[in-house]
Amino acid sequence: MSLLVVGSIAYDTIETPTARVEDSLGGSALYFSAAASLFTPVNVVGVVGSDFDASKISFLKKRGVNFDGLYMESGKTFRWGGRYFDDMNKRETLFTYLNVFERFQPVIPEHYQKAEFVFLANIDPELQLEVLKQIENPKLIVLDTMNFWISGKRKKLEEVLAYTDIIVLNDEEVREITGENGLIKAARAIPQMGPKSVIVKKGEHGAMLYHEEEFFFVPAFPLENVVDPTGAGDSFAGGFMGFLAKAQTLDLPTLKKAIVYGSTIASFNVEDFSFKRLEKIKMKEIKERVKLFKKMTAF
Repeated sequence: MSLLVVGSIAYDTIETPTARVEDSLGGSALYFSAAASLFTPVNVVGVVGSDFDASKISFLKKRGVNFDGLYMESGKTFRWGGRYFDDMNKRETLFTYLNVFERFQPVIPEHYQKAEFVFLANIDPELQLEVLKQIENPKLIVLDTMNFWISGKRKKLEEVLAYTDIIVLNDEEVREITGENGLIKAARAIPQMGPKSVIVKKGEHGAMLYHEEEFFFVPAFPLENVVDPTGAGDSFAGGFMGFLAKAQTLDLPTLKKAIVYGSTIASFNVEDFSFKRLEKIKMKEIKERVKLFKKMTAF
């Protein structure tokens, strides 16, 4: 059940129409781990600065998250600032300070190298390739990327895609990477690039899976209050992969369940800033919401 994530660890400054937080713990590796560790132990590879407060991730350690691959460098931890609008699907980046993350060269500890499940979070495709060279024989590789890499490092990204089993993109990204305007055509074009399957994140409108000529759609769980959408995609990926790692099965019915669990955990994540909601959540709450999901989508 070994699950590895390689990604960013950050301090976020978030502004929403109703609140503001400064130096809130974030980053793809931590959001992913907070979600995936609800199902299975997680191994993390990332970098932080000498200003990083390790006490803030103690709850993850208690939950079985291994930080032997967390490297501390002299300098400041990666920082990102963003502002959300009244429509919480829209945001603007206020600042990005890579700091020690700019020099990040992922080194996979020896006892991580036999990981069966690997999540390559949204980082430079060159770094993703370096990670793959250090992993022995993974059962499943899931990739996240973004427009910046699709347009700026296309050739390197295509090399990563050749090793990828599942890619996770949003609407805009799947259209850009395939050159197809229609979402269905774009999804069908992905396997030609390497990944057997594609998951398209559609924000408050849910997610879509294309796998072996079959489509599966799941809505987002309807919430009255969205506090902070930051990390929703990574917590979705964490719930999805954590469920798969625990199930040890990759057939279509299991992938469908994994997407529902990923969507469910993402719905909890956005109910508060940072990982505050995921830190306290119990499996009983998750299963109750999954039941509501099933009731909501059955006909």
